[in-house]
Parts: sequence; C-alpha cells; structure tokens
Amino acid sequence: MIEVKNLTKKFGPHTAVDNISFVVNDGEILGFLGPNGAGKTTTMNMMTGFISATSGTVRINGYDILDEPVKAKKQLGYLPDVPPLYGDMTVEEYLSFVCDLKGVKKSDRPSMIEEIITTVKIKEVYKRLIKNLSKGYRQRVGLAQALVGFPEVLILDEPTVGLDPRQIIEMRDLIKRLGERHTVILSSHILSEVSAVCDRVMIINKGKIVATDTTEGLSGKADNSAQMITVRGDGDDVCRRLMEWAHIERAVVDSDNADGTCSIKVEGEKGVDIREIISKALAQENIPLLMLRGVSLNLEEAFLKVINGEIEDINVKKEEALDTVSGENTGEEEV
Repeated sequence: MIEVKNLTKKFGPHTAVDNISFVVNDGEILGFLGPNGAGKTTTMNMMTGFISATSGTVRINGYDILDEPVKAKKQLGYLPDVPPLYGDMTVEEYLSFVCDLKGVKKSDRPSMIEEIITTVKIKEVYKRLIKNLSKGYRQRVGLAQALVGFPEVLILDEPTVGLDPRQIIEMRDLIKRLGERHTVILSSHILSEVSAVCDRVMIINKGKIVATDTTEGLSGKADNSAQMITVRGDGDDVCRRLMEWAHIERAVVDSDNADGTCSIKVEGEKGVDIREIISKALAQENIPLLMLRGVSLNLEEAFLKVINGEIEDINVKKEEALDTVSGENTGEEEV
C-alpha cells in the first residue's frame, strides 16, 4: 500500500505540489492525470525518493521513503518518462547491472531475469546493444529494469510515450497483466489508455488533487447544464423555440426518427441546471417530452471539465472535510 500524507514541494517561491494526501491500495492500478506542469512528475519523484519533499510523508508498505529509504525503495520499481538506459550496454549487461544496484542475489538472477524478459517480450533482443533498439524495445527494457527484484509497487511515468499504435496496445496489455501481481501508478496523457487499464483515476492540477474516482464515476460527474431530450415534433422548430429561453445557449438536433420524434442535445450556461427550464419551455409550447437525461461524458471531456473547474469532485471535498473533523494539522512546514 502507498500512503501519501500532506505532501508539499516548493522550488523557491513556486509551490509545485501543494499539501496533497492520498492512498493507493494493494493490487490497484491508479491512473495519475494532469496537464503539463500540474505536479505529476514532481509527486512521483518524491514518492520514489528521487527528490526530497519540503514537507509531508510518503510510506511504501509501511516504510517511510525518507526515514527508511533502503527498505522503502526495495518495494518500488520506477520507470521515468525517459528510461534510465545505457546505450553501449547490451540488454543482458544492463539488467545484470540493475541486479547489482538492487542487491539481487546471484543465485536468484537467472530465473528472475528469464521471467522478466519473457513477461516484457524482449528475449529476441537480449544480446543486442540498447542503442540499436527501437523506441518500443527501449521502453520495454526500461520496464524490465523496474521489474528487477519483483517490487510490489510499480510507478510508470508515460510508459507509452513515443510508441506507435500497435506498441501502445501491447504495452497497455502488459500493464494490465502486471496489475494482477503489482500495485501500479500509471501517469499518461493518453486518456483512452487510462480508461482501459486503470481501476481508479486521480487528477492533479496546479499542485492540488482536484478529482479522484473510478473512470466510470468520473465520467458520470456531468453537471446538469447539458441534457439529451426526445420530443415529438419538428426538430429544427423545437430547437428554435428552446433557444428563446434564458440560460439555454445551444440546441442541436441529434437525430430525426421515423416515428415523428427527434432527439435534441440542449446545452445551458455553465453551472445552470436546465432540466426544469427545458420542462417548462416544452410544456408552454405544447411539445410532448418523451425523454430527458443528462449527457454522459467520456474521460477526456470529464478531465477537461475538472481541470477547468466546471466539475467539483465529491470525493476530494469529502476527504477535506474528514481532515477538518479529525483535527489533523495540514499546515506546511519547511524542513
């Protein structure tokens, strides 16, 4: 289990990570999302002990990353966005070198390396120089080094960056299989990838966690300012009449049906619940309303709405309230 509590990182006057707390449970695949400069990589670097925190704690399976760094780092495998490879080594030499760094017993190495290279599918390049490998194979070698020692926790920062579509699918399938044996934190800008492999999503923006939920739950956090309706009547005429009402900004026919009904997407002003407005408008115009439902968001749309502050996350608010009730001190402290 990973426990991050009141974690803060300042670079001079700039606060890159601002007092964040979260838990990643055993066996979970967590998608860690955010725009460029949001604090994702800084957070992961603190979690792995690569840089120190200004304040706060990170515990990996009970070991504090600063107080017990050797024990904590044995629980971790880290693939940064640029894999830490040495081009003049063969894959075999490099993985042996990583085993030395991680203190793997020589008697355990043959079976461990055989399992790892089979898992990440690099057997065919095992004797080749790393500098002569394709981008996809170099990413796989980087992932192989993270697996050396069979750590319980894997932190993967943009593992599919620069890969072609086929390689992305292969890496995605590999991460899903790894999630059966490891706790995984996955940072990616490819949101379809996150939807496909992650159990839960956490979004960070401007150094603060702004949302945390399952991918389905996050996509379901649509506000009521966009609705899909089915009515009986001429679609264009209904749209024109709806647009005459205050707070309705857009009405577009989605489909005309053979039975004389039509489906219309209606959008209102930001933050305005337009369900009652639609009902009143259609009733006044004597237009039969057959169906009204909120418009579901895909993960990309939900991500943008969260980042733009259009959706407030209930789970984050709940955690903040619990911290307040428990009386925990969340103030920053320079160390």
